[in-house]
Amino acid sequence: MYSEKVLDHFSNPRNVGEMADPDATGEFGSSHCGDTIKVFLKVEDGVIQDIKFKTFGCAAAIASSSMMTEMVRGMTIEEALQLTNEMVAEALDGLPPEKMHCSCLAADGLHKAISNYRDGIR
Repeated sequence: MYSEKVLDHFSNPRNVGEMADPDATGEFGSSHCGDTIKVFLKVEDGVIQDIKFKTFGCAAAIASSSMMTEMVRGMTIEEALQLTNEMVAEALDGLPPEKMHCSCLAADGLHKAISNYRDGIR
Protein backbone atom coordinates (compact mmCIF):
# COMPACT_ATOMS: atom_id res chain seq x y z
CA MET A 1 0.00 0.00 0.00
CA TYR A 2 2.73 2.50 0.97
CA SER A 3 6.08 2.91 -0.78
CA GLU A 4 9.35 2.23 1.02
CA LYS A 5 9.97 6.00 1.15
CA VAL A 6 6.64 6.62 2.89
CA LEU A 7 7.39 3.91 5.43
CA ASP A 8 10.92 5.25 5.98
CA HIS A 9 9.78 8.87 6.51
CA PHE A 10 6.98 7.67 8.82
CA SER A 11 9.26 5.42 10.89
CA ASN A 12 12.19 7.87 10.87
CA PRO A 13 10.74 11.35 10.33
CA ARG A 14 13.27 14.05 9.53
CA ASN A 15 13.18 17.50 11.13
CA VAL A 16 10.38 16.64 13.54
CA GLY A 17 9.95 18.79 16.65
CA GLU A 18 9.68 22.39 17.69
CA MET A 19 12.13 25.22 17.12
CA ALA A 20 13.19 27.43 20.03
CA ASP A 21 13.22 30.77 18.22
CA PRO A 22 11.63 30.47 14.77
CA ASP A 23 11.34 33.37 12.37
CA ALA A 24 7.81 32.17 11.61
CA THR A 25 5.38 29.35 12.23
CA GLY A 26 2.35 28.19 10.32
CA GLU A 27 -0.47 25.90 11.33
CA PHE A 28 -2.83 24.13 9.00
CA GLY A 29 -5.54 21.53 9.51
CA SER A 30 -7.33 19.24 7.11
CA SER A 31 -11.10 19.32 7.37
CA HIS A 32 -11.10 16.07 5.36
CA CYS A 33 -9.59 13.92 8.11
CA GLY A 34 -8.71 16.10 11.09
CA ASP A 35 -4.91 15.93 10.62
CA THR A 36 -2.93 19.03 11.64
CA ILE A 37 0.57 20.36 11.03
CA LYS A 38 2.66 23.12 12.58
CA VAL A 39 5.70 24.27 10.60
CA PHE A 40 8.61 26.22 12.11
CA LEU A 41 10.95 28.25 9.85
CA LYS A 42 14.36 29.84 10.31
CA VAL A 43 15.16 32.11 7.35
CA GLU A 44 18.38 33.98 6.51
CA ASP A 45 18.74 36.25 3.50
CA GLY A 46 15.54 34.81 2.01
CA VAL A 47 16.75 31.20 2.29
CA ILE A 48 15.20 28.52 4.52
CA GLN A 49 18.11 27.59 6.76
CA ASP A 50 16.17 25.36 9.14
CA ILE A 51 12.69 23.86 9.22
CA LYS A 52 10.88 21.69 11.75
CA PHE A 53 7.37 20.29 11.95
CA LYS A 54 4.90 18.73 14.32
CA THR A 55 2.12 16.72 12.71
CA PHE A 56 -0.84 15.00 14.28
CA GLY A 57 -2.02 12.45 11.75
CA CYS A 58 -1.60 9.16 9.99
CA ALA A 59 1.52 7.61 8.47
CA ALA A 60 1.01 9.42 5.15
CA ALA A 61 0.61 12.81 6.89
CA ILE A 62 3.80 12.35 8.92
CA ALA A 63 5.76 11.04 5.92
CA SER A 64 4.53 13.93 3.74
CA SER A 65 5.52 16.46 6.39
CA SER A 66 8.97 14.91 6.78
CA MET A 67 9.58 14.79 3.03
CA MET A 68 8.42 18.40 2.61
CA THR A 69 11.02 19.60 5.12
CA GLU A 70 13.77 17.69 3.32
CA MET A 71 12.72 19.17 -0.01
CA VAL A 72 12.65 22.85 0.98
CA ARG A 73 15.64 23.19 3.31
CA GLY A 74 18.11 25.42 1.49
CA MET A 75 15.51 26.80 -0.94
CA THR A 76 14.65 30.45 -1.22
CA ILE A 77 11.23 31.50 0.01
CA GLU A 78 10.15 31.99 -3.61
CA GLU A 79 11.32 28.50 -4.58
CA ALA A 80 9.59 26.93 -1.57
CA LEU A 81 6.32 28.64 -2.48
CA GLN A 82 6.36 26.66 -5.73
CA LEU A 83 6.23 23.35 -3.84
CA THR A 84 2.99 21.50 -4.55
CA ASN A 85 1.38 18.53 -2.89
CA GLU A 86 1.94 16.58 -6.11
CA MET A 87 5.69 17.21 -5.82
CA VAL A 88 5.67 15.91 -2.24
CA ALA A 89 3.72 12.79 -3.22
CA GLU A 90 6.04 12.16 -6.17
CA ALA A 91 9.12 12.47 -3.94
CA LEU A 92 7.58 9.77 -1.73
CA ASP A 93 7.14 7.51 -4.79
CA GLY A 94 3.41 8.11 -4.67
CA LEU A 95 0.56 8.00 -2.20
CA PRO A 96 -2.69 6.05 -2.45
CA PRO A 97 -5.44 8.26 -3.93
CA GLU A 98 -7.30 8.33 -0.62
CA LYS A 99 -4.17 9.71 1.09
CA MET A 100 -3.27 12.51 -1.36
CA HIS A 101 -4.84 15.04 1.02
CA CYS A 102 -1.92 14.29 3.37
CA SER A 103 0.52 15.78 0.88
CA CYS A 104 -1.76 18.85 0.72
CA LEU A 105 -1.42 19.19 4.50
CA ALA A 106 2.37 19.40 4.20
CA ALA A 107 2.40 21.88 1.30
CA ASP A 108 -0.34 24.05 2.81
CA GLY A 109 1.39 24.11 6.21
CA LEU A 110 4.59 25.27 4.54
CA HIS A 111 2.78 27.95 2.55
CA LYS A 112 1.05 29.20 5.72
CA ALA A 113 4.41 29.51 7.52
CA ILE A 114 5.88 31.40 4.56
CA SER A 115 2.86 33.71 4.46
CA ASN A 116 3.28 34.41 8.17
CA TYR A 117 7.00 35.03 7.64
CA ARG A 118 6.26 37.58 4.94
CA ASP A 119 3.66 39.23 7.19
CA GLY A 120 6.06 39.34 10.14
CA ILE A 121 3.99 36.89 12.19
CA ARG A 122 5.96 34.47 14.34
